[in-house]
Order: sequence, then structure tokens, then C-alpha cells
Amino acid sequence: MLSLTRRDKINYYLDIAETVLERGTCLRRNFGAIIVKNDQIVSTGYSGAPRGRRNCSDIGECIRARMNIPRGERYEMCRSVHAEANAIIHAARTDMMGATLYLCGKEMSNGEYVENANPCSMCKRMIINAGISQVIVRNTKDEYTVILVEDAWVNHDESLLGVTGY
Repeated sequence: MLSLTRRDKINYYLDIAETVLERGTCLRRNFGAIIVKNDQIVSTGYSGAPRGRRNCSDIGECIRARMNIPRGERYEMCRSVHAEANAIIHAARTDMMGATLYLCGKEMSNGEYVENANPCSMCKRMIINAGISQVIVRNTKDEYTVILVEDAWVNHDESLLGVTGY
């Protein structure tokens, strides 16, 4: 009898988010996000410039890199709309209430997964307001971190402490 080994569901969705990130246009690190509710993909998003604007990959420069802005700081200087934000923008709030956002990021310099990846403070606020209940972030091809939005970001509001970055 043939035995079939199936990928666990969380890594299946993270694999899809990883495929989505391949559309990203950032020169530093690209992310892919998918929003899933009741085992249905509601929306996808990747890092890239707003519609109609030239991407960093098109102009050949990352302004944040040129200005030596550290990771996790000064996102207002970034030309990209983040993957999480793009996924949220393209979904109805009713479809996001209680949903899970799967997030995968890769460094463009070496193709490795982004270490300690986490949504930025602006994306955290959008995730909270969208009603998404959890975020699952890929750490390795098979390992991930589960973040319960209410516990991690609502009940423990790091913005009150002046914490920046991720």
C-alpha cells in the first residue's frame, strides 16, 4: 500500500506565503503574507511600491539602505507597502475577523529566512484593526512562531514603552 506523507497545514500555508514573497520588489528583504480563514485563502500580499510607482528593483536602489537606516526603524522612508498591509488592503474586514495571517520573509542578499521576523509597528496596528486573531511567522523551512494578536500586541502594547523595530 502506498503511504502518502502530507505537509502539515501550517507549513503548507507558510509555503504559499513563501511563494508569494517571490513577487516582492524590495532589494533588502522580501515578505509574503496570506490571510486564511476557515481553511480558505482570503488574500495575499507581498512587499512592493504602491501601484503606479516604480519599485526599488526597477530603480536599482533602496533608499533606506543608502541612508543606512537600521532594520526596524524609519519605515516612512521605505518605498514599499509591506506584505501584511497589502494582504489586508485586498480583503474585506468581515473575511479577516478571527483569521490567521501567515508571514514569510527572506533576505535578498543571501536568500536566508529573515531572522526574528515580526510585523513592524504599523503593520501590527493594521492587523489588530483588521480583526486578525493570530500571526504565524516562518523561522525555518519547518519551524515557525505563533503570535496570538490579543495577548501579544493588544494586552502587551509595546508602543506605550517606546519600543521600536522588531
